[in-house]
Amino acid sequence: MCGISGFLSLNVDIDEDSLHSITQRMIDTLKHRGPDDGGVWVDAAAGVALGHRRLSIQDLSAAGAQPMLSACGRFVITFNGEIYNFRELSHELQQLGHRFRGHSDTEVMLAAFSQWGIEQALQRMQGMFAFGVWDREQRTLTLVRDRAGKKPLYYGWCGNAFLFGSELKALRVHPQFDTEIDRDALGLFIQYSWMPAPYSIFKHIRTLPAGHLLKVTPQSPPRSSSPEAYWSARVVAEQGEQQPFRGSLDEAADALDIVLRDAVQGRMVADVSLGALLSGGIDSTTVVALMQSLSSRPVKTFSIGFHDPAYNEAGYAKAIAEYLGTEHTELYVTPQDALAVIPRLPILYDEPFADQSQIPTYLVSALARREVTVALSGDGGDELFAGYTHYDSCLRKWRKLGRQPLRWRRFRTKITETLGRQAWYLCKPRHLDQPGSPSKWQQFIGKGERHADLLSATDALDLFARKQTRCSHPDEFVVGAGPTTILLTDRARWARVNEPLQEMMFLDFTNFMADDILVKVDRASMAVSLEVRSPLLDQRVIEFAWRLPLSLRVGPDGGKRVLRHLLARYVPSHLTARPKAGFNTPVGDWICGPLRDWAEQLLGEQRLRQEGFLHPQAVRRVWEQHLAGWRRHEGLLWSILMFQAWRETWLS
Repeated sequence: MCGISGFLSLNVDIDEDSLHSITQRMIDTLKHRGPDDGGVWVDAAAGVALGHRRLSIQDLSAAGAQPMLSACGRFVITFNGEIYNFRELSHELQQLGHRFRGHSDTEVMLAAFSQWGIEQALQRMQGMFAFGVWDREQRTLTLVRDRAGKKPLYYGWCGNAFLFGSELKALRVHPQFDTEIDRDALGLFIQYSWMPAPYSIFKHIRTLPAGHLLKVTPQSPPRSSSPEAYWSARVVAEQGEQQPFRGSLDEAADALDIVLRDAVQGRMVADVSLGALLSGGIDSTTVVALMQSLSSRPVKTFSIGFHDPAYNEAGYAKAIAEYLGTEHTELYVTPQDALAVIPRLPILYDEPFADQSQIPTYLVSALARREVTVALSGDGGDELFAGYTHYDSCLRKWRKLGRQPLRWRRFRTKITETLGRQAWYLCKPRHLDQPGSPSKWQQFIGKGERHADLLSATDALDLFARKQTRCSHPDEFVVGAGPTTILLTDRARWARVNEPLQEMMFLDFTNFMADDILVKVDRASMAVSLEVRSPLLDQRVIEFAWRLPLSLRVGPDGGKRVLRHLLARYVPSHLTARPKAGFNTPVGDWICGPLRDWAEQLLGEQRLRQEGFLHPQAVRRVWEQHLAGWRRHEGLLWSILMFQAWRETWLS
């Protein structure tokens, strides 16, 4: 894993030394992503500069250093990620006459570009990646991001320079970077707790969507280029439903075993130490079980535990590790350990990010990095195999709501919202430090206000989309935020599938997983220079999963039916048969307790008014309601606090 950055300048007066100096400063911000080496390549005549920070995984010699020039001299690449089938591609290319000086996947990629062109080569590559490649012959810069969105890539025009990089901190040091905040994007962040692609917190910077490429030339008018899809999750979902797997549950488990085993084996190839993150859930346990079956020695596994049983799954992970015979390491963290991470979050995540499991994800990554450089994980199982409980809860809730006329439900929404707000202003405690417990009728009103927006849903999918939000109207909290459409709210871009549950999984895969889960894991792991690989997000596993009918994904025990059936061949069911649990921390309690002073300082009414990004009255209302126990707003408040902390760190 690595960090990449670079730019294309339209300034004809910029010299080679300036190009090199700027790029060096950009990649210096990414040393955590690549602590082993770094390099810069520039072409002053073209105004192009590419930078790279290296975390050595494959071919630890100088032959794997980047930026790397192709043997033919046409292509130069700065690459972040891994190509898991590079050995097969290497063999094919050698038969076509190519020769390699080392054994890195980067060198194989360049040969593939020379042989087939970038777009055709992409269709042959399996892996996780984000890269920038300069075609010296066509004078074209091409940016590419992998199919699932494992690896990040930001880009944008600032002045007369086109910038790109793995993280925003690299772009920020470019002298033409524009720090204007995108208020529409901020509204989306407050609404969802994560930044939906293609937005970033900065107005002139975007994220390249998963499965897309972008081409830019010195002759391109600024902002004229648009990303193009080379792979589509929507097409995969639609084709999977049209061409379903016809076999039995046993046959589906056999087929999944073959493709997933191969995906795991490919991700166990490394020239450095290897392990796995084991939570004890279905997904990570399946990955570890397959790893151990393929390994001649105990696999190193890692998990963290909490002393609070409501947040602790370490015991389950330990029991599974003992059964499989892995070399297991666990660490029980205290609230103080978790709280100590919070001041670092704005730096780790580079832009506002508010998934509460960001803290334990960082802690388990740091634990694993003590012993290994590469770790496999179970990311992707919930989205591909219907593992989330909110799918069933949405469908059940809609069966009740759908019986009531929409006009009546909208009327109830207005009444409930109005009643809730008026009741709060009339009855809120005078002293929030000792508010006492709210009465049952106050709790009832607070709960009703929380669910009011759901009453106006038009169908199960609209209900699903509404349940993803922390607030119904972001402009209520963000000054100047306008209505903004994203994939989750744009039905024209949804997959054309027949089952609502299939659509929910598609939306989670393309939104929540790509923009929340994978961002969380990438930033947390790369902050400690740990490469995390996800076999369940192998292209072949994804495409096979979408061919499975719902009867093979959902069974009497809930989702992941075929995955559970497969896992039972390796691990007794009683070790994994339990309700799904999250990987969270009690931030709602912390901000009322040990983080109270920190939160008050960030949410001060005068401060909010002076900064001009958030409406003070709206923010203070939800903060006081949370303190009083009237209504829990931890998700919304954590988003607001993460923006405030980020702004204080980066823009003060």
